[in-house]
Formats: sequence, C-alpha cells, structure tokens
Amino acid sequence: MSDQKDNLIIFDTTLRDGEQSPGVTLNTEEKIQIARQLSRLGVNVLEAGFPVASPGDFNAVQRIAREVGPLMEGRTGDGRVNQEMVICGLARSVPHDIQTAYDAVKDAPRHRIHVFLATSDIHLEFKLKISREQCLQRISEMVGFAKSLCADIEFSPEDAGRSDPSFLCEALAVAIKAGATTLNIPDTVGYNTPQEYGALIKHLRENTEGADSVVFSTHCHNDLGLATANTLAGISNGARQVEVTINGIGERAGNTSLEEVVMNVHTHPHSYPVQHTINTRLFFSTSRMVEDLSGMAVQANKAIVGRNAFLHESGIHQDGVLKNKQTYEIIRPEDVGVTTGNLALGKHSGRHAFKTKLEDLGYGGPALTDVQFQAAFVKFKDLADSKKSGVTDGDMHALVADVRSSTMAAGSSAPPMEDVERGSATSTDLPEDAHELQAEPGVVRFTLKHLQV
Repeated sequence: MSDQKDNLIIFDTTLRDGEQSPGVTLNTEEKIQIARQLSRLGVNVLEAGFPVASPGDFNAVQRIAREVGPLMEGRTGDGRVNQEMVICGLARSVPHDIQTAYDAVKDAPRHRIHVFLATSDIHLEFKLKISREQCLQRISEMVGFAKSLCADIEFSPEDAGRSDPSFLCEALAVAIKAGATTLNIPDTVGYNTPQEYGALIKHLRENTEGADSVVFSTHCHNDLGLATANTLAGISNGARQVEVTINGIGERAGNTSLEEVVMNVHTHPHSYPVQHTINTRLFFSTSRMVEDLSGMAVQANKAIVGRNAFLHESGIHQDGVLKNKQTYEIIRPEDVGVTTGNLALGKHSGRHAFKTKLEDLGYGGPALTDVQFQAAFVKFKDLADSKKSGVTDGDMHALVADVRSSTMAAGSSAPPMEDVERGSATSTDLPEDAHELQAEPGVVRFTLKHLQV
C-alpha cells in the first residue's frame, strides 16, 4: 500500500438520519448544542436536517448554518481539519425541497445540498411509480437545478444496495454530468454484506463515466449488524466520505457509528488508505451528550463508548491490565475521552484488583492491616456472589467500615492466608459478631446489612 493517505471526509447525519430514530425528537436548542460539539469534534460535513420537513426543522438548520457554520474552535492545528464545517441540507428530487434546503444552509460559509432519488426497481415501481427513463430525466433536472443554486452538490441513489449495478452506473453518470460533486451510495435497508458492498463501490468507480471527478461516499444501515464492516469495505474500495452518526443512532437498527469507523482507521493505520482529522478524545463526552439529549441509551457493551468498553471484571484480565494495560486493551481509554477506572469489581475479580481498588479509594498502605484486608476480601467475595450489578465504590466504603468495626470489637484474626487462596474461607470463618455487631451507645457503625444487594 502506498504511504500516501487521503483524508477521510466524515459526514455526520446524527441530526437528520439519527433524529429519525423512533421516539427521538430534538428541539432547536438541543440541535445547536450537538452541532457545536460535532464542530469541535472535527466533523467535516454536518447534515443538519431535512429543511422542508417542518418550519421547526428549517429554523434549526438555518440557525446551525448561521451560528455553527463559521466556528473554528477545535478545528485548527496539526492533524485537524483547518476549515469550517460544511452545513448540508437534505432534499428530495423536488424543486421546492431543493430551494428550501438551499435557503436554510446558504448563510454558512461552506454549504451543500444533498439531493436523493431512489434507483432500485422495487422503489421505482411501487413507491415512485416511474420508469427508469423518467428516473434518469428527474436526476438530470433536479441535480442541475441544485447546481444552479450551490456549487457543492451531493447525490444519493436511494436503495443503491439493491439497484441494478448497470443502471446505477448510468444514473450516477447523469448526476455527474448535471453537476454532482459527491456520489453517496446508500445501503438503505442494511441488506448488503461487506464483500458485496465493497465490490459495488469498486464497480461504480471503475464503470461510471466521470467517476474520477467526484468523491464516492458510503451510507450504511445496521439491520444485519454490518454497518461498520460495510463502511470499512467501502473505504478499502475507494470511498473517501463516510456517512455516520454518533452512537450509531438512526432508523430501525441504526446507522454506521462514527466512533467505530474512526477508531478502526485510527487503530489500523496500515490497513486503510485514509487518515482522519477527528479529535477522538471528545468521543465519550459527545456520546453522552447525544445520549442525554436524544433519550437513546447507549448499550453497556457498545464498542468505543459503551459503559463496559474499557472495564475488566475477570480476575485474570484485571491482573494483566494492572501489570500492563496492553495485555487486554487495544485502545487507550484516554484516547476516546474515558478517564474513569477500568476495573469492574465482581465475583470474578482477584486479590490484585481488589487491593488496587482499595488503594484508589484511599485504603492503601497502613489504612488496613493484613488481618483487615483478608477479612475484607472474604466479605467482598460473599457480596460479589450475591449482587447482579457488581460491587460499587459505595459498597467498598461500607465493607471497609464493617471490617474495621468487626476486627476492633472482636480483636480476632482473619482466616489464614492459605484458606483464602484456596477459596475455602467463607463468612462463617469470621467472628460470630462480625455480621451484625452491636454498636456502642452513640457510635454509628456501617455493616453489610446496609448494602443494596
């Protein structure tokens, strides 16, 4: 592979396709807040909405064009995009849609109109009720009209993934001739496999007249769980723009996840012929903002930004990470903005992780005697066995208080070290009054009975 890398254009559609997720409605102020964050993140193109959809959508896109379009905060310096974010509006192949989209985005220093029309036979016959010839005529007229308003035009043949490849080449050639500068190839229903989608991008680039003069773009849906894989296959076969959303939100099963694509390119710099200009350290905070404002919860095991993405509960894994993080982490948590601890204490955790957690909470060194530490570890194992959600920091504080109270009052020792190592020691090996010690008058004691199990 050549050392020369093309810049990957990140086209974010969180505010358009992402907002089409069932149950998601963002007001204008929320959209502006997310748009500002996406600008700081380094997104190249922001599809701010579908202006003709409603007066509220038009107003939001227009305000984003005016207020966010000129911003350069976080966008300058080495490895950054070093230019304003393009503000894009979506339009059907209808004159009124196109004019409305232009009116909404025109005040941004850099703006784009995104025109789409279906090209698959099933859409032409049952949805649009037009012939292939009529489809080509409409593409020519509507892309041409958009070009008369705006220099930067993107055309999408909806349902390209199920369109006849030969007709698709013909349709794209018409769009190029009419003035399109970006050709987006949507797998609208998430039907394609990575091999099929990559081959389609390659075929279109090699067989479409004028293909060398435009940027090819991916737009994949996750109905079969292949959105990210398909997008990466598109990049490997010549696509240089990717249409993505934060957290992968979108219609049905969602869109390609922005953070997953970028971190694949980031983690495998020798596998892809592109480089990105995204500030990856803003991923976690951006993900949480979109989650909070959209109401779309991020699944715990979501790649890159999920709550469990950098947590380790297995004792073997915890021990390895404590010795060298690279034993089980291929991405540094701080590179995506994760700064919390990476040890999730549970029934699989070992003594090494337990001791490290105690130290993080301020119970290291002389804070606990060896006897207290051994007793605390036995109680921790009992508690971890009974909790479904893992042992929290609050649990740990209460557990330490309980052990301290027990050992001070009873003056007894913990189980022998060899018993704990063998796992044979249980809470019954502790002093009889360790479970529910009677407090002296006026003294508040915290015991395990106060914990939420």
